[in-house]
Amino acid sequence: MALDTMQDKVALVTGGSNGIGAGVAERLRAAGARVVVADVDDDAGQALAARLDASFVHCDVRSLDQVEAAVDHAVSTYGGLDLAHLNAGVTTGCGLGDDFDVDRYRRAMGVNLDGVVFGVHAALPALAARGGGQIVATASMAGIVAPAFDPVYVANKHAVVGLVRSLGLEYAATGIRINALCPSFAETAIIAEARPMLEEMQFPILDVADVVEAFVSIVDSDGTGECWFVIPGRESEPFRFRNAPGPRGT
Repeated sequence: MALDTMQDKVALVTGGSNGIGAGVAERLRAAGARVVVADVDDDAGQALAARLDASFVHCDVRSLDQVEAAVDHAVSTYGGLDLAHLNAGVTTGCGLGDDFDVDRYRRAMGVNLDGVVFGVHAALPALAARGGGQIVATASMAGIVAPAFDPVYVANKHAVVGLVRSLGLEYAATGIRINALCPSFAETAIIAEARPMLEEMQFPILDVADVVEAFVSIVDSDGTGECWFVIPGRESEPFRFRNAPGPRGT
């Protein structure tokens, strides 16, 4: 299933009201897909859905019930589900020392990790009912490398990367492809707290359009269990993980 075959296919985008999710929703709709925008930002989500002739559903991805309801909404509104972009994400804003905040920790793990786990769990039966489809989870370059800031964010994004790699193998024979989108810092609200540091470092910030193009590349590919990096100045492609050492014979 490539983007040019998305006419009348059904796509669900979590965290779809703003940023990368909104850009992906627009691109999918332009390709003819029927799009469900799912988000906690009702005002922005409803406005985007109205502009795109799409559908909006309120969804806090920390709630399995709400994620399942979003998938059910896609199925009942448009007849099925062909693609799920599990994109909702937040920064953590706490370390593990004196700045540790258990509420912020739980919120970040809930959105960034539970939201993907719940989204996969809810989407799989609907995709299987269509004979296959795709799941793309937004992870991060922080899920591939280990920057020395926001360690909880790094931990939950590493978890998403590992989950996608494992699920890709598990479902490879079912017609359901599962991949991860791993951008570095993109021009979205999520970098607000980090912006002064990034500007001081003169770190290049990705345009959302570049991340959307990487999403399109994933949809157009035939791989599964892959984690596509998105870095300024480089063409996006799957990151090549080194194989871990195996056991030695005696």
